[in-house]
Amino acid sequence: MGSPHRPPLAHVFKGTFVHSSASAPMEILHGQLLGVDDNGTIVFMEQADQLEQLAKTWEFKTSDIRQLSKHEFFMPGLVDTHIHAPQYSFTGTRVDLPLLQWLTSYTFPTEAKYQDSGFAEEVYTRVVRRTLKNGTTTACYFATIHTDSSLLLAEIIDKFGQRAFVGKVCMDTNDSMPQYREITADSNTNPVFYYFQYPRVQPIITPRFGPSCTEDLLNALGDLAQTHDLRVQSHISENEEEVKLVENMFPAYQNYTELYDKNKLLTSKTVMAHACHLSEEELKLFSLRGAAISHCPNSNFSLRSGVLNVQKVLEHKVKLGLGTDVAGGYSASMLDAIRKTMMASNSLQINKVNETGLTLEEVFQLATLGGSQALGLDDVIGNFEVGKEFDALLINTKASDSPFDLFSADDFEVIRTGLMIK
Repeated sequence: MGSPHRPPLAHVFKGTFVHSSASAPMEILHGQLLGVDDNGTIVFMEQADQLEQLAKTWEFKTSDIRQLSKHEFFMPGLVDTHIHAPQYSFTGTRVDLPLLQWLTSYTFPTEAKYQDSGFAEEVYTRVVRRTLKNGTTTACYFATIHTDSSLLLAEIIDKFGQRAFVGKVCMDTNDSMPQYREITADSNTNPVFYYFQYPRVQPIITPRFGPSCTEDLLNALGDLAQTHDLRVQSHISENEEEVKLVENMFPAYQNYTELYDKNKLLTSKTVMAHACHLSEEELKLFSLRGAAISHCPNSNFSLRSGVLNVQKVLEHKVKLGLGTDVAGGYSASMLDAIRKTMMASNSLQINKVNETGLTLEEVFQLATLGGSQALGLDDVIGNFEVGKEFDALLINTKASDSPFDLFSADDFEVIRTGLMIK
């Protein structure tokens, strides 16, 4: 009998790969051979000394190998688990107010402009292009209440080739700006939730947050998510004023988390942004339901909302990824989200909330594999395991326009307990 037919290889790479695994938050793998088939799937990743056997098995020649230089390495694409595409138009400005006042003064008036498809196309094209330039290969987007521009965002993302979830915002309560809200029936029956389908762009149920929704709307959206097996995204416990508002609006519920849970919106397919002020009881419910949290430290600092204790979240076995939360967060870069996550962790250590802080390796994991887990994509992307898609960034540390400098003594090395490990 002949050997089984194997799909042809599209790429074979040799060099250094940096990723996270179930056993280590960061692995630096030198001298690896990685093969990608025509479908973009990783079919092998082995040490380079296996070249002869791999070449025979997969029928490739040495000349087919793309050899990385010593200054290059591959890492997984960055995953932004929470970003507001329409707010990109005022990123880096207007961070002088706390959350609820910020929404009324800046956000709602800006989002109302997206009934203009021309304006929407300009901003959405720029935000997708910018996030890709920043290394974000996967993003979970909020759009606005407008169906046409939400569909346009999905179309633009598909055109650029980014992987994404796109949520048309649902909100039927807005006393501060009544013209920017929907009728309940229109919001919960909109076909945008389940009719647009692209290879890498999927819809996601998106109630804005508790104060913007009636109980009827939340319940209807929960039914919709359950019926069509859709993912859910929203905000929770971002700042203390918001939490108190929810308590006053929904007195029948014990807490903010129960509001979502009782309306079938807290599931294993849910990602909630912020969560700065969740109680122990609420974190236990997140863990029980398998729901995820998007940590958005830039926004939490910029709007003075609070500091999420990431270590406590992880101790409760709650899935967690990082988000830029543009434009509460002033940067569309996931590298900034990594830096701000380190700062938030350090601030908790300084104030003796935690004895230790997060390591860079742990935060790298949150920005890649952790994000894929939060969005339910860890069987597809997040690291370089065989069977996953080759969703990767090629990093050239000596690029002519690099934002950092290298020195002759630099190398891929980790210093632990006084020892230099190669």
